[in-house]
Amino acid sequence: MKRRVAITGVAGFIGSNLADRLLSEGDAVIGIDNLAYGVREQVPDGVDFRQIDVRDPLLAAHVTGVDAIFHLAAKNCIADCQADPVETSDVNVTGMINVFEAARRAGVARIVYAESSAVYEGTTIFPTPESENRPLSFYAVSKTAGMLFADAFARFHGIQATALRYFNVYGPRQDYRRTIPPAMSAFVIKLLRGERPTIYGSGEKRRDFVYVDDVNDFHVRCLDDSRTIGNTYNLGSGVNYSVLEIYRRVAELLHTNVAPEMRPDLPGEAQATLADISAARALGWEPRIGLDEGLQRSIDYIKTNVLEPAER
Repeated sequence: MKRRVAITGVAGFIGSNLADRLLSEGDAVIGIDNLAYGVREQVPDGVDFRQIDVRDPLLAAHVTGVDAIFHLAAKNCIADCQADPVETSDVNVTGMINVFEAARRAGVARIVYAESSAVYEGTTIFPTPESENRPLSFYAVSKTAGMLFADAFARFHGIQATALRYFNVYGPRQDYRRTIPPAMSAFVIKLLRGERPTIYGSGEKRRDFVYVDDVNDFHVRCLDDSRTIGNTYNLGSGVNYSVLEIYRRVAELLHTNVAPEMRPDLPGEAQATLADISAARALGWEPRIGLDEGLQRSIDYIKTNVLEPAER
């Protein structure tokens, strides 16, 4: 049965990939993005695109008649969030409240929304289960506040919400334009250009990386499996690597020995992330794309779609 689905943040990394996936399965997709962080060219053909802000008081008119909303729009660069906690709260908390209120007004009962593994920044428990919640940065605090409002909308208005705590998602269209770009895309772009990539701190911070297609497998499962309603799920690989290990993997795949540039550590970042994915696995979900395969897919995409012809 064809579904009608809305995606906020559709011009961003995960949102544009999710739109591709849903369109391929025959679903109708309304895409919502103000293009503050997203890129219009990334919105797939076939999306009914609406350039509006998630804080727009008229948002309900744009989600009327949809079966579900994926709320992915956010201000999510930790460095930018640390520099401007007011806007961070406005986008990530007020914006999320407005999405849930728009759903209530439009009669949309189902919302799948993005939390973040950043809520585990202060944890000492690895792998980290969903029962942990120790935010440190302004970004993580804003995501925790959003979670509390989602719970309240479920309690008072019957919104059927599912929270997804993404770990380090990577793959095609990863947002390399951010003030501090994600390590994988930044490493690939710099090394392909013969430039030195930047590593902040010692490079020993460890991250759980998960490929975007695996994340979208779970997104689709949320539409089909009612057991996900009212629950929170970690989406990671259950394995972590140091930033230096990722740099070396990328360098090996690109057959280069350009050395990274080491800079002072960034504030507000966790020393390690490692997902306990047993709750998602219990529903039959499993990450399928290994690190080397995911990196090669990312490299191929960047060569074709990001670099100028002379740089490839």
